[in-house]
Amino acid sequence: MMKRSVKMSAVALVLGAGAVLSAPAALAQSSPVVCPGYQKGKTTLVGERTGKKVQKAFEFYNEDQVTEALNVLYEIDPSDDFDRAYVKRFIGNLLAAQEGQGGKAYNYLVESVEPKVLNDLEHSQTLKLLGDLSMQESKYTDAVKWYNKWMEFTCKEDADVYTRLAQAYYESKKLDKMVEPADKAIALYEKPNKNPYVLKLTSYYERKMYPETVAVAEELVRKFPETPNWWTQLGFFYLMVEDYKKGLSTFELAYMQDYLKKDSEIKTLAQLYQTNGMPYRAAKLLEKHMKSGLLKEDADMLANIANAYHQAKNYKTAAGLYARAAAKSSDPEHYRKQGTLLLVAEDYKGAIKALENALERGAEDPEKIHFTLMEANFYAGDFKSAYKHVQEAKKDRSLRRNAAAWEPYIKEKAKNRGISI
Repeated sequence: MMKRSVKMSAVALVLGAGAVLSAPAALAQSSPVVCPGYQKGKTTLVGERTGKKVQKAFEFYNEDQVTEALNVLYEIDPSDDFDRAYVKRFIGNLLAAQEGQGGKAYNYLVESVEPKVLNDLEHSQTLKLLGDLSMQESKYTDAVKWYNKWMEFTCKEDADVYTRLAQAYYESKKLDKMVEPADKAIALYEKPNKNPYVLKLTSYYERKMYPETVAVAEELVRKFPETPNWWTQLGFFYLMVEDYKKGLSTFELAYMQDYLKKDSEIKTLAQLYQTNGMPYRAAKLLEKHMKSGLLKEDADMLANIANAYHQAKNYKTAAGLYARAAAKSSDPEHYRKQGTLLLVAEDYKGAIKALENALERGAEDPEKIHFTLMEANFYAGDFKSAYKHVQEAKKDRSLRRNAAAWEPYIKEKAKNRGISI
């Protein structure tokens, strides 16, 4: 029996479910209907004249001569309603199995099913097939219609059909209608299937219903813990609702399971460490993955690690990393930060050199750097240089009072040492 998979539009992260389309079944009636009080009707067969041509078409079909089978069917012009519907269904099914013939198949199948004269099994199969073809041909409103007609006719609930309904609502931008069929699909699948969960998550996310999005993402992690993507997505969703503690714990668990493979994920975990007051762990994490090659060893990354060490009060280490960043970037801001941290670490000569490099490279707010140079030179015992820098610092109105307070102190220290300034 010929089969093909319908190509269905994919929601982000949904791999999609293919619908199997088949050529017409045997002529025997079989009851697909489970509606209360349903009684199987009498099986209708095609008339003798039509039946001979249909049989010939089947013979071509069984030899994989589909074009020849279709040519035979196109020539049939039955007067009987059932015969006409049956032939159109046969043509529609054969066309549906051919690439690029979905639209033509759809029209034939609609004409076969609208009179409601087909046997119950044929009628129900065609309704579902029309839903699948509608998805393939981007007729999403029609897909909803045919899937609902199939459920009304059979009184059946099917997880795959509910999943496709949810996807049809997504494609037709009816986001609020996606959740109900997705929930029904989730309840009906014997083995958990990720697709309805992702459709439900998509509905909430695109409507900016972030707490609900988080709840579905949590369920995805519980149901599919072996899928790295769900862990990282849940972590990012926690950030969206500003639950940084849960965001950190989620990313940490993902990291422990070796699920974080992207540089952006490692950077996010590091940022969460800093947000949650663990800058040293952030620094060590970034340093480790920079050495491994996952993170690029450029000026920005070196500066980020330096900033984390700075927050962790590892001033000397932070200053060394800013020096490496500055060597790559020649950015005066990197030199300034290096110098400021070396001052805190009481490496006054190193601070002076770094701060002078910042000035030479055209740092913004040079008066502020002169103020820091004044302090570094003062503590290094170079009172003349300290006095020179305090004069420059006084040019900044915001620093003038503070610098002026230092000026007599510098003079006094110099005088006590017998230094003329």
